[in-house]
Amino acid sequence: MEFSTAIQIPRSDILITHSSQIMVLGSCFSSHIGSRLLQHKFKLEENPFGILYNPFSISRAIGRLLTGVPFTESELIRHNGLYHSLMHHGQFSDTEKQGCLGKINIRFEPAAAQIRRTSLFLVTFGTAFVYRWKENGEIAGNCHQIPADRFIRVRLSVDEIVKEWKEVIGRIINENPGARFLFTVSPVRHLREGAHENQLSKSILHLVIDALQQGFPEVIRYFPAYELMMDELRDYRFYADDMMHPSPLAIEYIWERFSETFFSDETRSVNAEWAQIRKGLNHRPLHPDTPSFRSFKKLLSQKIEIFAARHPEISCDEEINLLQSK
Repeated sequence: MEFSTAIQIPRSDILITHSSQIMVLGSCFSSHIGSRLLQHKFKLEENPFGILYNPFSISRAIGRLLTGVPFTESELIRHNGLYHSLMHHGQFSDTEKQGCLGKINIRFEPAAAQIRRTSLFLVTFGTAFVYRWKENGEIAGNCHQIPADRFIRVRLSVDEIVKEWKEVIGRIINENPGARFLFTVSPVRHLREGAHENQLSKSILHLVIDALQQGFPEVIRYFPAYELMMDELRDYRFYADDMMHPSPLAIEYIWERFSETFFSDETRSVNAEWAQIRKGLNHRPLHPDTPSFRSFKKLLSQKIEIFAARHPEISCDEEINLLQSK
């Protein structure tokens, strides 16, 4: 007897390996996947603009990275004692202009240098609703708690988003023919928009991705994170306390399904091997000056060296330095 709707996901023909150059962009769900990719030693740039929810802010972020033009003071606004960029998440805001710009450009520059070498763009759409800054019509990636009357709230149409993203994907493929795109729709519900409007918004995003897949059948794949959450994990025990975001257990389950879909058996074996090493690195001894812990560190260091020699595409320098500093 089955007590949930099983979502069948075939193994993807686009496989992610530790040699893949990945860029993760989009909503907080993309950050969850990005964090796990980083934990497992994949090469990626994770949300260089911070969390972005709507398709236009994500596409404009890619466009700006392609120009390689750093941000300047004229692009900042000030509100509640902080300087903000409307293209960036609040994590980049600062009490000083230069502090804000420093946070922005220290993430922007390596991502701009990387974007033409990126082999996989992992993009998560969160909502089709956008907020236009009244002063210039710019779509805000984050409203930074600025009063709502300074924005115009708009729901983007399927055609608008498809047109925008066809141009973006075309630009990327023109410069990097080997690049591929993996789209997901965030399972996080935006109930502040209203339950019905949230459903309309998510439907628009699904139709957009379907249209893009038809336009670029060799380039685009879709991973059903939304469907996994809505059907297999529909019980509220799989939600966080706010009853909107997936719980850690749900995220872990979706990650497992993601791994089954996009990792070869060899890659999953490497992930399991590294997970044991990472567990040792995360160990916090009560008595670090004892002979037993020194022996533990020596054995762990040997494991890392063997791992690095066996997998030269994976850099372990940071972990070796961390272990030496303990």
